[in-house]
Amino acid sequence: MEYQQQLQRIKNGSGFIAALDQSGGSTPKALETYGVTGDAYDNDEVMFGLVHEMRARIMTCECFDNERVLGAILFEDTMEREVDGKPTANYLWEDKNIVPFLKVDKGLAEHMSGVQVMRPMPNLDLLLDKAKNYPVFGTKMRSVIYEPNIDGIELVVQQQFDVAKQIISKGLMPIVEPEVDINSTKKHDCELILKTNILHNLERLADDKQVMLKLTLPEEAGFYQELIDHPKVLKVVALSGGYSRNDACAKLKKNPGMIASFSRAFTEGLSKQQSDKDFADTINTSIDEIYQASKV
Repeated sequence: MEYQQQLQRIKNGSGFIAALDQSGGSTPKALETYGVTGDAYDNDEVMFGLVHEMRARIMTCECFDNERVLGAILFEDTMEREVDGKPTANYLWEDKNIVPFLKVDKGLAEHMSGVQVMRPMPNLDLLLDKAKNYPVFGTKMRSVIYEPNIDGIELVVQQQFDVAKQIISKGLMPIVEPEVDINSTKKHDCELILKTNILHNLERLADDKQVMLKLTLPEEAGFYQELIDHPKVLKVVALSGGYSRNDACAKLKKNPGMIASFSRAFTEGLSKQQSDKDFADTINTSIDEIYQASKV
């Protein structure tokens, strides 16, 4: 029942998905941007505690509402912590009616064939079972494409869909994220190969199964319309990928049917030193700008 309610919310609701899933490698940068320097912590436990404070501050803001925010992607550590006295995913779903997702990948493998596939995830089943203890609807996993290397991109997409099937078998909705690096000198060539491979893998997916896709905003407006309209795709969401919020929103507006799932662009301008009012005003501006771009 809960899964079906969440499915309908993602399928028919308006808004965007907030990516609050910075993990071990990206947390120091996220904290530094937030105004917390490395000398404020001397181990991972303290570091993750500080970043959780930032995320909780965002989630408990009145403006972080289900009118504009459809879902939120969490890091495993965040899922296991509490917000306002409840496990984070429970707080999001029960108190806010915002759909929780969980980042499940363990980071990127070494650069090869113009791409970085995901590191092995030997304990994925255990993590998925853990997620099922909470009202987590789906998962997210990221690979990166740098060059239009046919073999490399095929490897990325095949791995993503193989893991997606494992996630579907556990009763969760996978967000497949084969990011194309925005600095690639042949970005559109990468996107052409990527779309072909995604369509091929969607054909091989059982007719009663769906995935979500998280893709870099394309060079050509409307380029992913075929994926947006595909019956085996629940939703296509866009990553900001290093674009500023203004640039990311401007590009998103040119791609009707895609909604945002921004991370850095979403938290842009936030600071630990801000008063609660300034913090709320800043995050409200961000939420509204991204929501309007996702509505087009």
